[in-house]
Amino acid sequence: MLKNKTSDMTPFNMKAKPVKQPLFILPLIWAASKILTFGRLKIERVNMKGLRPPFLVLSYHQSFQDYYITPLSLFPHRANYVSDVEGFAAFGKWLYSKIGCIATRRYSGDVNLIRNILHAVNVNKNIVVVYPEARHSLVGTNSSFPESVGKLVKLLKLPVVVQKLYGSYLAQPVWDEKFSRKVKMRCELEKVLNPDQIDELSFADITALLNEHFRYDEYRLQYERRIKINYPKRAEGLHKALYLCPNCGAEEMHSQNIKLICGKCGKEWLMDEYGRLSAKCGITEFEHIPDWFEYQRGVVGRLIESGAYTLDIPVSVEALPNEKGFVALGAGRLSHGTNGFLLNIEKSGEALRFASSSLHSVHIEYDYRGRGDCVVLSTYNCCYYLYPALGNCSVTKIMLAGEQLHFPLCPQAESTN
Repeated sequence: MLKNKTSDMTPFNMKAKPVKQPLFILPLIWAASKILTFGRLKIERVNMKGLRPPFLVLSYHQSFQDYYITPLSLFPHRANYVSDVEGFAAFGKWLYSKIGCIATRRYSGDVNLIRNILHAVNVNKNIVVVYPEARHSLVGTNSSFPESVGKLVKLLKLPVVVQKLYGSYLAQPVWDEKFSRKVKMRCELEKVLNPDQIDELSFADITALLNEHFRYDEYRLQYERRIKINYPKRAEGLHKALYLCPNCGAEEMHSQNIKLICGKCGKEWLMDEYGRLSAKCGITEFEHIPDWFEYQRGVVGRLIESGAYTLDIPVSVEALPNEKGFVALGAGRLSHGTNGFLLNIEKSGEALRFASSSLHSVHIEYDYRGRGDCVVLSTYNCCYYLYPALGNCSVTKIMLAGEQLHFPLCPQAESTN
C-alpha cells in the first residue's frame, strides 16, 4: 500500500528560499541528535580554529546516521542542508524547512539549487552542508563526484570543510537500515581550502583534491581496528549489493543470518564478526566485501564494451512531484542502453528520456518503504520511483551500468580503495 498517497502532480516549489533555523528549534535538533548518538560518537576538529560561518561543508554520506551527527559536529552554529525532495515528503514540508533543508532532486540539474545555496550563505549567513556523493554508501566505500562540485566551490569562494565520518556505515548499512548495530562512530571536521587557495586552482584541481579527501573503506577500518559486530543477522540484505555469484556468474544471490548464498550453484559464504567473508566450501573469491562489489563493476563494464548489456523490463511507476506524497502511475517499461534510460508509462502514454551524459550516477533504493527495490530517475519537476515488476532484476547492476555508461574509463573503481 502506498504511503502518503495522493493524486496531486503539482511540482514542488524549488524556488522557495531556505530559512534560517528558528532559535526555538535548535535545542530540539541538538537534543534529538545527542540522544540518537549517545555514547557512540566522538567529534574531532582539524584546522578549524577561528573559523566562523558562513562556510561550505562537504560531508561523507555513509548512512542515515549522518543526519544526526552533522548538527552536533557544527554546534553551536546553524546550517542549511541540501536534501532531496523525498525528505520533505517523509518528514513534512514545515518541519523539514524549519530544520534548514534546501530542496533538490538527485542527478538532475537545477539552477534554483545554486540560487538557494547563495541565499543561505549571503542572506542567512549560514553554513551550507552538501553530501556530494548524493547517496548512502552501498558497501562502505566512497563514490566519486562530478566536477560541478569544484565549480560550486569556485562560485562560493568560501572556506571548505570536509566532514569525514567513520563507523556510520557499519552502524547502519544501507542494505539493512531497519537494524542499527552498536558501533562507535567518529566525526572529523577538517578545513581543507581557504578562499585564497580556491582562486589559484581550477575546477578540475579542486574536484581532484576533494576526491582525495573522500577516500574511505569501512570494512577495511573494521578489520584493521578489530571492530566486532556479533549481530546474528549481520549479512541479511547484503545480497542486494553483492548480487552476482563469483563462482557461477548467476544473478541469484540471497542472504540469511550470516550467510550469502547463490540460488543457482548453492555456494555459501559466511560473514564473520569483523566483516570478512569466507566460503563455506571451496575457494574464497573475495574476503573483502568492496572487492566483490568492484568485481561486479568490472563484469558490467565488459558487458557494455562487448555490446551484451541490455535492459528492457516492466516496472511499476510511482511519481513524487512534491511533498504531499506519491502518485501511483501504474505499469511502465524501462529500457537502458548507451544513450541512457527510456521510461514509457502505459496509462498516460508518456515517454521520458534520461541521457547517460547527464547522469553522474543512478539513484537506487533497497526495499524502499517496504515496497521493494527501486530505481529513481528525476526530471526538474518530478522523481519517478520504478519498481521492477518481476522482482528479479538487480537495481545495483542498473546503477553500475549507469555509472559505466557515464564514465567509460571507470574512474570510480580507482577512487573506492
